[in-house]
Amino acid sequence: MGWSPRAWVLERLDARLTESQRRLPPGELWRYRVLLGATLLMMVLNGLYVLGVPAYAAEDRLPPLLVVGVCMAAFGAVMALMRRLSSPTLPSILLCLALSVGFILGTLSVDSPGSVSHAVGMLIPALAVYLLGPRRGFFFTAFLMLYVGAFHQLYHSGFGLTRPVFQNSAAWMSNLVACVSLLMSWALSWLYGTVREESQVELERALQTLRGSEGKLLSVLESTEDVVVALDREGRVITANLMAKALGQRVYGRTLERGGHLDWMASPGLQTLFQGALTGKRQRLEMSLPVQGRPLTLDVTFNPVWEGERVVGATLFSRDVTERKEAEARLAELHRGLVDVSRHAGMAEIATGVLHNVGNTLNSVNVSAHFVVERLRGSRSAGLDKAVELLRENASRLGAFLEEDPRGRQFPAYLAALSGQLAQERESVLEELRRLTESVDHIKSVVSMQQQHARFSGVLERVEVSTLLDDAMRLHAVSFERLGIQLRREYTASASAVMVDRHKLLQILVNLLSNARHALLESQRPDKQLTLRVEEAGARLRIAVADNGVGIAPEILQRLFSQGFTTKKDGHGFGLHISALSAEELGGSLQCESEGPGTGATFTLELPLA
Repeated sequence: MGWSPRAWVLERLDARLTESQRRLPPGELWRYRVLLGATLLMMVLNGLYVLGVPAYAAEDRLPPLLVVGVCMAAFGAVMALMRRLSSPTLPSILLCLALSVGFILGTLSVDSPGSVSHAVGMLIPALAVYLLGPRRGFFFTAFLMLYVGAFHQLYHSGFGLTRPVFQNSAAWMSNLVACVSLLMSWALSWLYGTVREESQVELERALQTLRGSEGKLLSVLESTEDVVVALDREGRVITANLMAKALGQRVYGRTLERGGHLDWMASPGLQTLFQGALTGKRQRLEMSLPVQGRPLTLDVTFNPVWEGERVVGATLFSRDVTERKEAEARLAELHRGLVDVSRHAGMAEIATGVLHNVGNTLNSVNVSAHFVVERLRGSRSAGLDKAVELLRENASRLGAFLEEDPRGRQFPAYLAALSGQLAQERESVLEELRRLTESVDHIKSVVSMQQQHARFSGVLERVEVSTLLDDAMRLHAVSFERLGIQLRREYTASASAVMVDRHKLLQILVNLLSNARHALLESQRPDKQLTLRVEEAGARLRIAVADNGVGIAPEILQRLFSQGFTTKKDGHGFGLHISALSAEELGGSLQCESEGPGTGATFTLELPLA
């Protein structure tokens, strides 16, 4: 930086002040500076005046030298008092008094127009107002005005004894102008001082407000658990809160200091984010730092700092999210475990339905098989063997045997009767075999349907909801018929196809149907009724499973989809919770409505059509 005259002068003035004076507020410090500067300037001017005194005649040298001596003594006293006293008031009064007396003594002997219009006289009111205030300054101004406007000419006219008082009208007019100039100098100095004081007051108020706001802001920054760092365009630290310093000590073993660079800037990702913030865009990144063998995860955000339309730096906000990330990982693991448990529960529920249907069908297969065995055991085919044996024994005389032997004469009728019985046995066995085949086909269809639904788990495909709902119903068909549950289907949707994971949707439907079956079973009412509705609601497809079972109390309704909550004695509390989560994963929602115990319940699943 180049040489500055102002800084050079202030440095020289402050060097002659005491340490306590240099620590004063700006207003008092400047008063001391002006007092010292004015005194030194007057001493220099007096010295220059002394150098010009030899040009006078010998008899005229003594008065100026006496005046200079008195003034110099006064200036020396001002310098001494200024260093000894804690207030600049008395040295300022002495300086203004010395200047006034010196001005009067220096101009009193000069009898010419304009002699009292010296520049020093104009300086005294301004200096007095600045150093002593308007009232005390007016005292010195009025004193000089009295001397300039009246006493000077009265003194030279001998107070009217040596010449008429108003003989020199030009001098009177010049002195009157000088008197008005003195008054104007005081007035302008007072006006400037007043404006300056008001500005100083406003500035002090603004500074106090700024300090208060700064204190509050610093208090907020220090009380937050987030890391807050202000950076300039070069990445140097302007300010950092306690959390930032603690993090720097924890990660790098040293505290972040003003003017230092962040070690994080060595990371290419953070450097990229910082440069992006300097372009005026907010940047965010999650980064991991190794601390004592354990990864520390930080959520880092850079925000640009604007000065008008120019970015002058950036603020770095960072938060330790290690515990949150670990909790999210544990929650994800728990969710995966719940999904597995729910899937196993759903598989068990579906397997139960499959076993019900297959078991009942196997009963029919067993009955048909026993019937066929019994028919074969009691078949008349043994009589046919006896007839063949009889014909073999009489093969040599077969004609005589049929005509003469009593057994032979009955043989055609016996064969006819035997043929009829064997035909009946054949029809009955074929009928049982047909029923057996149908039962086996039913078992194959149940198993094939289960395999079909289990095969496409996790794959999005176009699914006809009404068809899938019927498949889910068939898994419970036997138990519904055995319990006397009346089933109603209300499929009003014109296009009920959605893109979903077939397995998840089937799992939700099976859970809802299972819950409805339990609710109807517990109700003990004779008119058990289950209603299935499929309808469109705007851009969503609504699937409702309604029963007239035991119903749900309002306090239970609020916790129905909570993890682990169940009202069943042998329940696990996962079915509805996972069903609700699966509905959200499918882009839909699962809700339940019930007017209270004994009024039944309606579970509504909504899925997006698009």
